Formats: sequence, structure tokens, C-alpha cells
Amino acid sequence: MSFYDNHILPHVINLCCGMKPVRRQRQKIVPHATGRVLEVGMGTGLNMPYYNPDNVEMIFGLEPNQRSCKMAAEQIARAGMVVDFIGLDGQEIPLEKNSVDTVVLTYTLCTIPDTTRAMLEMRRVLRPGGKLLFSEHGMAPDAAVRKWQDRINPLWGKIGGGCNLNRNIPEIIRNGGFEMKALDEMYVPGPRFASYTYWGEAI
Repeated sequence: MSFYDNHILPHVINLCCGMKPVRRQRQKIVPHATGRVLEVGMGTGLNMPYYNPDNVEMIFGLEPNQRSCKMAAEQIARAGMVVDFIGLDGQEIPLEKNSVDTVVLTYTLCTIPDTTRAMLEMRRVLRPGGKLLFSEHGMAPDAAVRKWQDRINPLWGKIGGGCNLNRNIPEIIRNGGFEMKALDEMYVPGPRFASYTYWGEAI
């Protein structure tokens, strides 16, 4: 990773992904996690305040950026929960088949290069009857906004650690072999080209 990716980007992502509208989205899904949890793209631990410790046995935190892992330590300590970091990129998950009860995915699918492979890996480690909880920004429904997303996306990816503005999140999840159990979507407060959000549960 470059100096920017290692030392600056984690702070930028922590700031942007910790804003109030995004925190509200996290609060809608993370408390529903149960049992053994895999959080893909744990980042700096911004989801930790929203887990219910009475319902969660432990969390596997998939996060390749070591700086982000170090920054997450304070949030993890405050939550008082067991977190085991597994430092890969989501396209390959070093866990056994059917080994977790919940997968949590928040503002991560935008950056994973091979989303189909990543979703198939999540499906592999999720036990039968387990759930995928997600909140992700992506492709807007309005043609004018999508046009701007497509225009901005190449530059956005360079400064945002590979973040893509225009991914079809429900399609990506379904292509990974998941069935939508609940799906909501809307513009959250913020720039419209970056704020259309999908959230819900898939099985």
C-alpha cells in the first residue's frame, strides 16, 4: 500500500463514514447481529458501539489495513467485546464453511474489486439460516444523478481507496447467491452522487 493508503486514507474514511447520517444507517442494522459475526471491512471500528453484546458471541473483523486496525482498538476496548482481526481483503475469507451466524457489511462493497467472489465467500462461511446485514451506498435511481456518478467515479476511486459510486448493490448481493429478506433504499443527507443508500437483510 502507498503512504496515502496506509496513513491518510484511514483517517479520511473514519471521518466520512463516521458522519451522523452514516451512523444512523449503522444503527439500523448492526444491532440485529447475533452469534458469531463476520464483519467485512471493519475499518476503524465504527460499528462497534451498535453491537448488542448480549446477542454476539464474538466478531471476526476482516480488515487489510493495519492502520485502521490500530485505530479500531479504542472502539473495541470501549465495547468490551471479543474481536479477532483477520487481515485479508474480503475476496478470500480464512474461515471454515458454515462457521458464522451473521455477516455484517457496511460501506464496503464499493471498494472490493471482485464483488462476486467476495459475496460467494461470505455465503460459504455463513451457516444455513444465517443472515447478511448490509448498508451500502451505490447506484442512484435517477438518470441525472447516475450520469454524475459515472463521470466522477474514476477520480473518486483514486482519492477514496477504490470506492465506486455507481454499483448496483442489490444485484451484487443476489449474484452472490443471497435472497433478499428486507430491502430499503433512499438518499441519506449528503451529496446526491454519493448518498443513495441500500440497507437490509439477506439470507
